[in-house]
Amino acid sequence: MSKMKDQMRGRAWQAILSSAFFGVESGVIIALAIVLFGLGYMPFDWWQSWYWLLFGAAAEALYMSVTVTDPKAAERAVDRMLTDRYNPHDIENPVARERLQKALEYRRLISEMARQHSGAMRESIAQTAVEISDWIEQIYLLARRMDSFDENQIISRDRRMVPQDLQNLRRRLEIEQAPSVRTELEEAIQTKEAQLSNLRSLENNIKRADIQLDHTLSALGTVYAQLQLIDTKDLDSARTQRLQEDIRDEVMSLEDTISAIDEVQTHTFVSGR
Repeated sequence: MSKMKDQMRGRAWQAILSSAFFGVESGVIIALAIVLFGLGYMPFDWWQSWYWLLFGAAAEALYMSVTVTDPKAAERAVDRMLTDRYNPHDIENPVARERLQKALEYRRLISEMARQHSGAMRESIAQTAVEISDWIEQIYLLARRMDSFDENQIISRDRRMVPQDLQNLRRRLEIEQAPSVRTELEEAIQTKEAQLSNLRSLENNIKRADIQLDHTLSALGTVYAQLQLIDTKDLDSARTQRLQEDIRDEVMSLEDTISAIDEVQTHTFVSGR
């Protein structure tokens, strides 16, 4: 969890820097300095044309410093980063895509809530927004796993064919008399049974994932509602700590579901070879 948080903070910081550097204002500063240098414009007798490059670099550094330390600008940059990185349009499953969109909307509303406060209240809500960013990452990854399951032609084929193959092998075993052939059929049946068990486990995990996405969206709505009820005297209370613990529990639960899907899917391919 700590490593994931550090990664999220690192990506957020990159988003803030990138947003500041590639913003319109930054572009104007750089372009103006280059144009004035190229024209050789000298407003004073002692002025040298290359001073414009120095002036542009200083102005850009000042602009970057002001922008990256502006909490509102930083939050907007992070919101854009999350929407770009966890783009709902990447998700084919319409239900999962809608849930991701709503999760991003809750995150945006909580960021706006933080910008409306100052001091310790802003810091507390902003920290909750960071926790929710981890949450959204897991929602996105789980939705991608659901897409992978729906789109995997091999798994789709095996879900149709393996039960039929298993029935055919059992029928052959009932009538087969040769001991050596019966042994081979029994081994084949065991392999098919293991493959079928993995396929059913994978199906069940995908069903769980669908239910869990619905639950986690409701939990996000609950967090948003609870944040609106927290005031300054609640910041260090057990109520706030419990809220953050609930968020971490939800993130870990999503992580566990993703790991279970990955593990079963790996075993399914191995047993199906």
